[in-house]
This record gives sequence, structure tokens and C-alpha cells, in this order.
Amino acid sequence: MTTIPARQPALLRVLAGETLERPPIWFMRQAGRSLPEYLALRTRAKDFIAFCLNPEMAAEATLQPMRRFPMDAAIVFADILLIPLALGQEVWFEAGEGPRLGALPPIEALRDAVEGSTAKLANVGETLSRVRSDLEPERTLIGFAGAPWTVATYMLEGRGSQREAARAYAYAQPEALDALLDVLVDATARYLIMQAHAGAQVLKLFESWAENLAEDVFERIVIGPHARIIAQVRAAGVTAPFIGFPRGAGALVENYAAKVPVAAVALDTQASAMMGRRIQGDGKAIQGALDNLLLREGGRALDARVETLLEQWSGGPYIFNLGHGVMPDTPIEHIARVVSRVTGR
Repeated sequence: MTTIPARQPALLRVLAGETLERPPIWFMRQAGRSLPEYLALRTRAKDFIAFCLNPEMAAEATLQPMRRFPMDAAIVFADILLIPLALGQEVWFEAGEGPRLGALPPIEALRDAVEGSTAKLANVGETLSRVRSDLEPERTLIGFAGAPWTVATYMLEGRGSQREAARAYAYAQPEALDALLDVLVDATARYLIMQAHAGAQVLKLFESWAENLAEDVFERIVIGPHARIIAQVRAAGVTAPFIGFPRGAGALVENYAAKVPVAAVALDTQASAMMGRRIQGDGKAIQGALDNLLLREGGRALDARVETLLEQWSGGPYIFNLGHGVMPDTPIEHIARVVSRVTGR
């Protein structure tokens, strides 16, 4: 176990393997979503992509929840589909429906675009630099990227869906999918290296669509690409710890934890107490797994679940978080109540 001096931010101490008196807390999708100040800010952007790539606005969205709640970490306001955009695929957001992507460019064109892709996302680096300069030193700044398989599902299907077509593609055209994943590994590694240089102290890989994959396919299109990204980032001299989030992977999460060199594994809502303890026992931190729907509903059930999570996992390195992102209609008082219970503030 690596020991970080106590003056270091709580999140970094847990990611180094420490068990703290109380776990650090932050929420996925805490930047925006349910905050009225975010909704007001959002109206100033011509569209969501423009919002993400405007450093002044994106930095403000990142910092808004930090002003409201005593969170231990901020996560940069961005989107997982910025990499396809940087690689030359058309990306836009339909109001009330979500992301849309144009036709998938030829693999050769995607490969040729990798080297210049990070420069097209330099505004995200500026956002991180702005946030880091305004964020208190005891609060950690998290950068992130969508993981290759999840991003590939959007690139292949052109929208969010049940991902059946992308999964069928993984079986029917494995070599073509592997070629696309290789491009995304390279582009994602470059992007995360840039984020670390810009001020991100922790890097997170969001594998939002890791469910319904056979074990051998999961190893090939989730575990392998994640490990290769981290290897490339480490080869560039970046030491920032990684959090991996294979959402929906079920029992395969333990295989992920054993084979991917992340400092912490983010667990979704279905994760069992025993599985979390086993991962902690193998020397890694865990994060999650409060149901975001329960956070929205509130009440005694929310209070009881918070207590259960704290009791079952606070004996090892643990980060309090959700099993998915904050829902847009989550009452602010519910967020404040949970944060207050965890932090004592």
C-alpha cells in the first residue's frame, strides 16, 4: 500500500489504499443536471457540444456543485462523445432525445485523425486548468473519458439504444471492431494524458454499457482496451490514479478488478456487499453504489441505504458515490442530506 501524507486530498489518500475515518464523497453527473444555476447557464450555449467546449462555461458548471455541497472532488464538465467528434464523426444532441452521430468514417480516416484529435479537444484542458486554479487544494479534480466499447456502441449505432446491433457486430465482425477499439484506445490515452497535464489529479474510464457481454467478449472489448489505455498513459509519465467503471458487468467486475490496473473500481447499484469487500481485500478501493433513483426519491429508504453502505464498506478504502449519475429531477435537498450525513457538514 502506498502511503500519501495526510495533507493530501482525501480522495487521493483512498486511491492510494488508505481507509479513512469517513469516506470521501462525490457524485457522478454532479456537475449540472439538477441545479437551477446549471439550467440557467445552459441557456447561454447554442447547443450542448458548444457548452462542453466553452472553457468558461464548462468550468463554471464544474464548480457549481462544489459551491453548494462539501464534495471532496469535482469532475470536469464534458461528455464521453467528444472523442468521436474529434476523430471526424458528426455528433449532435437532439433536445429531449439525446446524442446522435453521423455515418461512421472509414477506419483509415479514423486512424489518420488520432494524432490531431487531442488538439481539437484542447478546450477541455483549458477547462481543467481553470477549475484547478479555483478549486481548494483539499478537493480533488477528476478528468474522464468514455471507454472504447461504450464510445464504439454510439459510433456504430448512431445513437443511444439497447446496443444489440453493436453487440452483434462484436460477434459478426470481431476484427473490424477490434480495429475501431484500437483507434479509440490511442485517442483516449492521448486525451487523458492531456487532461492530466492540464490539472486532472484522477482519471476515470466510464464503461457505461458493460452489461450483457459474455465473459470472453468482456475480456476482449472491455478489460483489454482499459488496460492498454492505462499502459499508454503510464508510458507517457502520467502517474494520476485511475478509477474504472464497468457499469452493468455484474460478477465480471471482479475479473475486471483483478486484471485492469486501476486504483479503484466504481460499482453500480447491483453490487453486493461481499463483492465490494473482496475487491477491497485484494488491495483496491471501491466506489458507489447508491441507487440514483433512490437519491431522487429520498425519505427513510434513502437514509437507511446510506447507513448500510457506510457500514458495509467503511472498513476498507471506499469512496461514497452513486451507482449511476444524478438524475435531472433529483431534489437538491436529497443531495444535501446525503452529503451532510457522509461528511458531517
